[in-house]
Amino acid sequence: MSRLGGYVSDLGYRAGWAGVRLLPDRWGRTAFEGAGAMVGRRNGGPQQLRRNLARVIGAERPQDVPDELVADAMRSYARYWYEAFRLPAMGLANAAASVHIADDDVARFEAEIAKGKGLIFALPHSGNWDMAGVWLINRGHRFSTVAERLEPESLFDQFVAYRESLGFEIFPLTGGEQPPFARLADRLRDGSVVCLLAERDLTRHGVPVQFFGEPTRMPAGPARLAIETGAALMPVHHFFLPDGRSQILVGESVDVSGGVEQATQAMADAFATNIAAHPADWHMLQPLWESDWSAERRARIESTG
Repeated sequence: MSRLGGYVSDLGYRAGWAGVRLLPDRWGRTAFEGAGAMVGRRNGGPQQLRRNLARVIGAERPQDVPDELVADAMRSYARYWYEAFRLPAMGLANAAASVHIADDDVARFEAEIAKGKGLIFALPHSGNWDMAGVWLINRGHRFSTVAERLEPESLFDQFVAYRESLGFEIFPLTGGEQPPFARLADRLRDGSVVCLLAERDLTRHGVPVQFFGEPTRMPAGPARLAIETGAALMPVHHFFLPDGRSQILVGESVDVSGGVEQATQAMADAFATNIAAHPADWHMLQPLWESDWSAERRARIESTG
């Protein structure tokens, strides 16, 4: 990103955080979701999103993805940004109250956290993943996560400050005092909860998996942390409900006894099941599968063996 582009983005996010809080909720939500749907319909919507959704719904070609699904996906993505801008003004209790979680899922979570070995929530980019952290904080649990470093630095600082204002503990993925893995492991050994977005690998060391029948790579971190600390690894999914609320699904703990590769594939399978059930809320607008990777990314992967 150029310096000018970074400056414009920085101003845009600052304006968003300041302005959305002043709007009546109904107006702001309608405006954001309407704009998102418009983007989803214009010229067929984002083409990479179409390619990704084609895998999810089993379409032979991206052009076979229903236009309304693309519009719904962009409406959902816009809703994520609206809620991200508005969350600091909602209040923790009000935000948490808008999240539904079934009694069985709560019991599954409480049973694992009661063991005192820590707990890893692994999530895809679905719905508003920050709501999982809001729900945890509201229940009185300590919670840590990792943030991808953005450019410009001021934009990254805004996102960190925003999430810290919600009670999250944030470790930068890169550029911190030490790599986040060791610090996350310490938090798990103390019995805390760690939340990790886990279906898109941002490093050169991802684990090869099959995802919707095609090869890609997913982060090794969730499985490695579970194996090294004894913490439970639980696939979690967040999706939007039509009445303005949302829901969190807490899956069964992944068996990590077979090693990192097997555990990561099991995590990928759980993600696929939930994404297929709620495709419009999966906000994956970037290339994910190997067949969509750029030549530069392939070269980076190959250079690491």
